[in-house]
Amino acid sequence: MTTIQLEYIVAVDSYRHFSLAAEHCCVTQPTLSMQIQKLEEELNVKIFDRSKQPVVPTEVGMEIIEQARTVLKEAEKIKEIIQDKRNEISGELRLGVIPTLAPYLLPLFLQKFVERYPQVKLKIAEFTTEVLIEKLKSNQIDVGLLVTPLPDNNLFTQHLFYEEFVVYLSKSNELMKKNYVLARDIDVRQLWLLEEGHCIRSQIMNLCELKHRYQDSTTFEYEVGSIETLKKMVELNDGITILPELSLQDLNSDQIVRVRRFESPAPVREVSLATHRNYVKKRMIDALKTEILEAIPVAMQAQGEREVVKV
Repeated sequence: MTTIQLEYIVAVDSYRHFSLAAEHCCVTQPTLSMQIQKLEEELNVKIFDRSKQPVVPTEVGMEIIEQARTVLKEAEKIKEIIQDKRNEISGELRLGVIPTLAPYLLPLFLQKFVERYPQVKLKIAEFTTEVLIEKLKSNQIDVGLLVTPLPDNNLFTQHLFYEEFVVYLSKSNELMKKNYVLARDIDVRQLWLLEEGHCIRSQIMNLCELKHRYQDSTTFEYEVGSIETLKKMVELNDGITILPELSLQDLNSDQIVRVRRFESPAPVREVSLATHRNYVKKRMIDALKTEILEAIPVAMQAQGEREVVKV
């Protein structure tokens, strides 16, 4: 039994496809299949049921794969011991980010992180919260940048900052006359929302029971896939949407006048880093956390001292 064989069975479990697993492991499919077959012969069990598509682990295979993940994590810690002794930060760090954070938060810290840690290979991908959680649990990524709290207690989270929600209006909307907005001021018949699957949608719907008012409204439903599209729909039509504060950074002068903040206590979302509870690559993740916190606007760094409501 070798760590390479363990890596191969974990990869097949993650991708549920031998070709994709081989591609991920940078080997040919015959090589990967042969090594897995050797491991099965050594253990005298079948780890995967190859008769099903996509391929699935057998009952005993699931237990073996879970233990293989643990063994590989512990083996990774040996590399960390050496790095600690050498006082270096290097290696590959796989980062998953939710789509409503990625375009606004990544530009704030990414370039400085790359320049400060040239020996770190940072691989970044966008996923919805649900997919990101599964990829963390299956060790397909090392760390996630997302909104908490999470529905899964098996993950470890580190709070970064609170991001305030704001209201974005069409210029003809009555709320343009107000300096501050209350949740009850929002006409759900004019509300534009992201499509299902985005955590920000459920957070907005939870805001002062907007969910019940939205479901009971007679407006047609048109759900979009990005915050940028939401802003365009409001600008071109009479409507309202609710945006996270970081998305305001690139607004021009015409757009910024459309923004109204909520009356205190302001609704916020909690942005955090998430890892597996037995995570490795601690030095890299700590460095990532430091870079993010240093890049956050000063006003947002002080947000925890203000009166806010988590949604």
